[in-house]
Amino acid sequence: MDTKIWLSSPHMSGKEQEYINSAFESNWIAPLGPNVTGFEIDIQSYLGDNSLVAALSSGTAAIHLSLILLGITHGDEVICQSKTFSASANPIVYLGATPIFIDSEADTWNLCPEQLEIAIKDRIAKGKKPKAIIAVHLYGMPYKIDEVNKIAEQYEIPVIEDSAEALGSSYKGKKCGTFGTISILSFNGNKIITTSGGGALVTKDKVIKEKAVFLATQARDNAVEYLHSTIGYNYRMSNVLAGIGRGQMEVLDNRVETRRKNYEFYYSNLKDIDTISFLEEPKQHYTNRWLSCILLDSERMREGLRIVLDKENIESRPLWKPMHQQPVFKNCPKYLNGISDDLFKKGLCLPSGSNLTDSERNRILATIRTYFNTL
Repeated sequence: MDTKIWLSSPHMSGKEQEYINSAFESNWIAPLGPNVTGFEIDIQSYLGDNSLVAALSSGTAAIHLSLILLGITHGDEVICQSKTFSASANPIVYLGATPIFIDSEADTWNLCPEQLEIAIKDRIAKGKKPKAIIAVHLYGMPYKIDEVNKIAEQYEIPVIEDSAEALGSSYKGKKCGTFGTISILSFNGNKIITTSGGGALVTKDKVIKEKAVFLATQARDNAVEYLHSTIGYNYRMSNVLAGIGRGQMEVLDNRVETRRKNYEFYYSNLKDIDTISFLEEPKQHYTNRWLSCILLDSERMREGLRIVLDKENIESRPLWKPMHQQPVFKNCPKYLNGISDDLFKKGLCLPSGSNLTDSERNRILATIRTYFNTL
């Protein structure tokens, strides 16, 4: 059997080793140190817009802390995009709050502004105003930022911008990760850059960053002894893993360029097939194309292609199953228009790693074309 082609695997540049070696040589083998500080500065410089960054153990941790810092507590309601990965929604439940799931719009596959406003009005009418909105840049495609943020401002609801998949994407020339009241990033193994496991909280508010770091380091009060007046968490990023991140940041622009070329390869070679369509960039949206995705005519066709690819040792996955379809969230309120359900039925994520070779891309293409030739 041919070697495995992964959906999105880690891609080391070789630059990471220098920073890792520095951590070992200086004995900074801890959840703090020069690499953590340097990694935060690297991200801040990349994002611009007076961003302040707290490097954490995961994107999930960043969402959890964001909710805490926005005052979310037991019994509250938090609006969350339904078409996302479960890590966007799980921290809401950690705090005893209830996710309110909102469907997608067709242009970006992200949070639908129309359904968002319907939901806010309805929750207020039912006696409970949502305390936050979690909006996601799915697969690196920016959501409709102006429309969503305008509604959030109108109803005075803070936005947590989930940029876990969108480092390197931008809207109107401004980097994703800078649009929320608080924003989050993820650096796990399949993201556009990786620290193995890791994430970051992004804010423009110095007090929020300081509180995030305080909570992420077990909420240790300023005292000689270990003194704690509030509950904290072990969420700070390791200095060793931050070293990997520093090396990855040096090649981030290249990784974005390569993933965008993957999309262009699929688009240029498959656009002649009538039963395949692509998510194109709306005006003023620039996506990192973390994953290249296609829509097919039916669930049967999507699953047929996925199985054929799998038999050739090529990983592909259905577009994320919406949270309102997940058994664990079956009793949560939801505001739907049918779009995310249709995307799940018909959509497929294709291998998109920045380390794909020409040979691997051609192998994927040949497998897809063979499948359609047999229909």
